[in-house]
Amino acid sequence: MTTVLRPGPAAPARTSGTTKYLVPEVVFGWGALSEAGFAARRLGGRRPFVVTDGGLVEAGWWHELTGHLAEAGLRPTVWQGLTPNPKDHEVAAGAERYRESGCDVIVGLGGGSVIDAAKAIAVVASNGGSILDYEGVDRVRTALPPTVMCPSTAGTGADVSQFTVITDTTRRLKATLIGRALVPDISITDPRLLTTMPADLAAATGLDAVTHGVEAYVSRASGPLTDVHALHAIELICGSLRHTLRHPTDEAARTAMAQASLEAGLAFTNAILGATHAMSHQVGGLLDLPHGVVNGVLLPHVIRFNARTVPDRFVPIARAMGLDVAGLPADVAAELAADAVGRLAAELGCPRGLAELGVRDADVDVLARTTLGDACLSTNPRDADHADVAALFRAAL
Repeated sequence: MTTVLRPGPAAPARTSGTTKYLVPEVVFGWGALSEAGFAARRLGGRRPFVVTDGGLVEAGWWHELTGHLAEAGLRPTVWQGLTPNPKDHEVAAGAERYRESGCDVIVGLGGGSVIDAAKAIAVVASNGGSILDYEGVDRVRTALPPTVMCPSTAGTGADVSQFTVITDTTRRLKATLIGRALVPDISITDPRLLTTMPADLAAATGLDAVTHGVEAYVSRASGPLTDVHALHAIELICGSLRHTLRHPTDEAARTAMAQASLEAGLAFTNAILGATHAMSHQVGGLLDLPHGVVNGVLLPHVIRFNARTVPDRFVPIARAMGLDVAGLPADVAAELAADAVGRLAAELGCPRGLAELGVRDADVDVLARTTLGDACLSTNPRDADHADVAALFRAAL
């Protein structure tokens, strides 16, 4: 079964200009994992280096993938040496194992942590040094090994994005790498893989995806192509996420969430993100927390902050969420959108504030300082200085 991408709610016209739109080859649909072996072969691979984790092995997806790789005449090596929020030293170990293995294509099978690690391994294996040497924008100079990414969650968008986020264990923050070299060659989205996600992971990654949609839509780098994907992703998530938690094997709902993750990924990889992600990266790096949960806590506060500068951009977002905002002032629509995100996060089990996740008031100054160095802040629609970011963190406590 495949799902046809269609436009979301109408958006206000954007300024004209020339834009480069980065996107991998996309294979999408129920049963798409069967294409993995052929995809790797098309890229010239004979010895796939498969990055995955124990959950995917236990769920049986690794076993299915190896069958598809074998059918294509490929001999895989598997590596599982990573943890959630992949660490710099784990990437170093994975790159060393890749070099030793004689492999020639990297296949990521898993959620955002797996795919970020797979991309980071590709960077270090081909460019040398430490993954942290490439923090920032367009720091990767040497071509990566071919990459095929198979996401098992509906939210991170890492399988189509030019982002890789790795935890710097010395500074205790998440280092963000951005650049066209990080866009995978082929993304294979099979919604069947979502049926084995634990409910808490489905909730967290869904919140991540809705944050991608919102931040991409209001980003300073947004445009017509990113807007349509961002709004449709929000519409799909608000219409399907709750249902998937109650009915985890529902094919239509899982397919909708898989498409939402894909579209949100296509939106944010080209429009970039904003203050929510810039702040969330710091909290996640400090306390090793689920990224989507932190986004769920922060996003309503950032919506209210940004709405003071670009209230009109939140009207289509509110409509995509299913809210009736006809005839309402833009600032009111933005407030309703912030409230709706807060209710969704609460329904999905998110804490009411960062303090429940372990953030202390004493952490705020450091978190605000490191947020200012995160690349995602550069496309936030409203300028934010140290005092602004610190106030946002304290409001979210």
